[in-house]
Amino acid sequence: MYVKIVKCVGLGATSVLAAALLAGPALADGMQKRGKVKAAEPAPRACAFSPNVAVTTDYVFRGISQTFEDPAIQGGVDVTCGMFYAGVWASNVDFGGNVANVEIDWYAGFKTTTGPVAWDLGVIYYSYPDQNSPGFNVDYFEFKVGASGEIWKGGTLGATAFFSPEYTFSTGAVLTIEASFSQALPKVGMFSPTFSALFGHSDFQDLGFLSYSYWNAGVSLGFLEKWSLDLRYWGSDNDGFAAGPLGDDRFVGTLKFTY
Repeated sequence: MYVKIVKCVGLGATSVLAAALLAGPALADGMQKRGKVKAAEPAPRACAFSPNVAVTTDYVFRGISQTFEDPAIQGGVDVTCGMFYAGVWASNVDFGGNVANVEIDWYAGFKTTTGPVAWDLGVIYYSYPDQNSPGFNVDYFEFKVGASGEIWKGGTLGATAFFSPEYTFSTGAVLTIEASFSQALPKVGMFSPTFSALFGHSDFQDLGFLSYSYWNAGVSLGFLEKWSLDLRYWGSDNDGFAAGPLGDDRFVGTLKFTY
């Protein structure tokens, strides 16, 4: 059985802007009003729900396969209310030895901006309701702080820090730092492609020998408004005794539908 060192999430949230209703240019008696018409107050922000479902050739989290290199079926729902968001996401998993078969992630946070920088602050709880690992707790939670900004038209640079005071399998405090880049590309037929890449490092503060780095690069093709196909290459330097072949470089394809 290979020991799982890292866990999902990959996680996400959506946002919605309320519509602003303009007052009609007429008085109560039906006569046209002269001059400028004052706009009505914006309608209250409504909450938006965004369910999603996906199938992937391999559930990879931070460079490590979570399904013993087998496919996964995944799905979740995101709720956004103004600057606040919350959601739940689930996937089948396989760590070997019947440790767990299902992962359910719960997350919440808020997004705001300061000048050109967009901020994302939240918390994620990774749960495994059918876990069977005596002496270890597979469940854990992380705090998240992310910042991103557009550096040129269609190009976004970001950085995110995750901290868990007690990581999965009772491995102690872990700090993970990720740097990401994405670039929207010209539309090709019905496809809207976006290139993205990420580099991350997980620092196991209590068990330093488990620390490792990981990376990925790929293209996501949006089509038919609600569909996307992500084609991505993953790699890590955690392919030794800790993760074994589950940390090897691999190509992953993911088809996703968002309602």
